[in-house]
Amino acid sequence: MKPTSLRVLMNGLTDAEIPDIPVSSVVTDSRKVTPGSVFVAIKGENFDGNDYALQALERGAVAAVVTREGLNGTIAVNDTRDALCAIAGNYRRQFDPTVVAVTGSVGKTTTKEMVASIFESFDSNTLKNFENRNNEIGLPETVFRMDDDTRLAVLEMGMSGLGEISRLSRCAAPHAGIITYIGVSHIEMLGSRENILKAKLEITDGMDRDGFLVINGDDPYLAGAIDSIPVPVVTFGTEDRRYDVAAKDIYSKGFPSEFTISDCDFGTFRVMIPCSGLHNVKDALAAYALATRLGFDPEKCAAALSNYQPAGMRQRFRKVRGITVIEDCYNAAPESMEASLRILSDLSCERLRIAVLADMLELGSVSEEAHRKVGILAASLGIDVVLCYGEMAKLTAEAAKAAGAPQVMHFTDKNELAEYLTEITASGDTVLFKGSRGMALEDVINVFYGDET
Repeated sequence: MKPTSLRVLMNGLTDAEIPDIPVSSVVTDSRKVTPGSVFVAIKGENFDGNDYALQALERGAVAAVVTREGLNGTIAVNDTRDALCAIAGNYRRQFDPTVVAVTGSVGKTTTKEMVASIFESFDSNTLKNFENRNNEIGLPETVFRMDDDTRLAVLEMGMSGLGEISRLSRCAAPHAGIITYIGVSHIEMLGSRENILKAKLEITDGMDRDGFLVINGDDPYLAGAIDSIPVPVVTFGTEDRRYDVAAKDIYSKGFPSEFTISDCDFGTFRVMIPCSGLHNVKDALAAYALATRLGFDPEKCAAALSNYQPAGMRQRFRKVRGITVIEDCYNAAPESMEASLRILSDLSCERLRIAVLADMLELGSVSEEAHRKVGILAASLGIDVVLCYGEMAKLTAEAAKAAGAPQVMHFTDKNELAEYLTEITASGDTVLFKGSRGMALEDVINVFYGDET
């Protein structure tokens, strides 16, 4: 973080007189406070940062932003999460990089990384979120890494309810944005896909009026909202419709995927991306469409997509004891679950195709139906072995067995699942791990790998 006046950072947060003293960092963890820090007291499910304000001041914080009044050195606000975004927004406005934002129900981290791959081919100092730190804490943390040398930034924005992306957008002040897809993730909180669409469209709230939004034209919710979007729209897609940027001659059943970008403005380019599946092709289209409409060279943008590397456990391919393993369990939604199972079905395999599936979280009232559909799909795709873990994944197992999958088992213990998987696998098998992040399937993966990690 570039040293910045406390008065500048607190602009608009309080009517109190703020001293003009330098701030060296803004933190939400009192253990990370150093002399010159501002501590923002965040309240979580199991802790309350307000309880650590005095400790932060004793460690040298120049101020603590809290929701409790009365302690010298504190600045009281109504909501410290809102305050953190506002502070980061004040900091961001000291600089003038090209900032873009990415959101969507699925694919936003992959798309963010693909945009970054393109940007980095033009400027190696590109700023981006670490992994998927995309919420009201993670995004400000990313913004505070901005400095005078930052020319390009791509910021992923997540949410769990209405208003969150609006705050993130106003903080980031993006020049352009991408919405990948409107799915059912977070429907438990928002109630309908129409409300999810409304929440995602908040990405334009902090955007330049001369900015633009890149949207998935294959998505009926996004396509139907074009006339109501307050900035110019650029469309991408793979279906047989007219788009600004489309994919043709797609080969996405192997590794890597290859396709031709057909751009209504700049012509055609053959592209290779080091991942599989039609969903990844769409993410690449979105990244290319955004970068080229910002004025970057189209041919170089298309070529840079081959530099993309999956982040975390997102479709990471590994070879262990002659077994092909697809680690794709950083998160899961019905759309990404279907995409992953289709990849498993399409990949060349010498022996068994095995799907290790865990719960998809935060689906609310559609959860039971969604988990059963996954089981039916696995059976219809000819997956040889379906191994399930989690309370809702038991419904997946029941549906897969009823639909005729050859071998189905449900587990309540991760070690038992890993041991069984080790027993039945052999060289030539392909194993997919897929589940929501909260299910921590990496515990199974680590036991399965053993000494070969």
